[in-house]
Amino acid sequence: MNKAILRLIANRIAVGLLSLLAVSIVVFAITAVLPGDAAQEKLGQDATPEQVDALRKDLGLDRSAPERYVDWLWGILRGNPGISPVTGGSVGEMIGSRLPASLLLAGITAAFAVPVALLLGILCALWRGSTFDRVTSMTSVAVVSVPEFLVATLAVLVFAVQLNWLPALAYSVDTSSPGQMMRSFAMPVLSLGSVIIAQMLRMTRAALIDQLGAAYIEMVRLKGASPARTVLAHALPNAVGPIANAVALSLSYLLGGVIIIEVIFNYPGIAKLMVDAVTQRDMPLVQACAMIFCAAYLFLVTIADICGIVANPRLRHQ
Repeated sequence: MNKAILRLIANRIAVGLLSLLAVSIVVFAITAVLPGDAAQEKLGQDATPEQVDALRKDLGLDRSAPERYVDWLWGILRGNPGISPVTGGSVGEMIGSRLPASLLLAGITAAFAVPVALLLGILCALWRGSTFDRVTSMTSVAVVSVPEFLVATLAVLVFAVQLNWLPALAYSVDTSSPGQMMRSFAMPVLSLGSVIIAQMLRMTRAALIDQLGAAYIEMVRLKGASPARTVLAHALPNAVGPIANAVALSLSYLLGGVIIIEVIFNYPGIAKLMVDAVTQRDMPLVQACAMIFCAAYLFLVTIADICGIVANPRLRHQ
């Protein structure tokens, strides 16, 4: 790996860290201007102004915004996002109890979506212009155009209400048996994975078709290679970089869909925890959850950019 690639990777990582710092400022500022007050929410509407002011002072809400931001950021860097003013519990412990469930949902969705999308994308490139390619491409465009909440709602209406095959809500993650685990995750994974598959499929197909138009592929065809060998043995290895970029970008879209899916199916994950925290005006919890999502998104986007840099042949052979 030459110095140019290393310099670009270092610059991209630095940009990602600066972006995360800017995001932290935005997250803190937005949560600071949300209507409502955690002290009032905790004491109720019958509390006197003196009681509310005393609790605000105990919670540190009477300090200036810059002071609160510096303390909050330092706590985040130390792994201590603070104490929930609503429940009085540790924000880190509350997130730690829900984070494994969200990671499990995202992991199962990725394990299901990535192979299916890559297979369909490769087949579409292999049979370019065929009925299979046209139908798959049109279906993927239609799925991408539909938001996750509509896909989830239709899945509930069909599989839970009409057919009564699957539970409409996922109050808990049942892993007692493979069958129960599949029932618990079937609709959330299908609803979340359908859009991811459609996006990844289209980008994989485009990357392979771009390689199939290169000059070296023409030489491979002149030597008598079959279409399958041309795609799998020659085009696919050279399209690994763009495909890895497509996978990373598609998985970054997964984070936004997790929030919608967890709320619709009442899935006990970190996204559902964040939405509940917003309704309770639990700002430390909202801020910590938002930073986790933003950091994960920036990490995946940075990985996608690094894959694109490493896969660039002009930089590799500079």
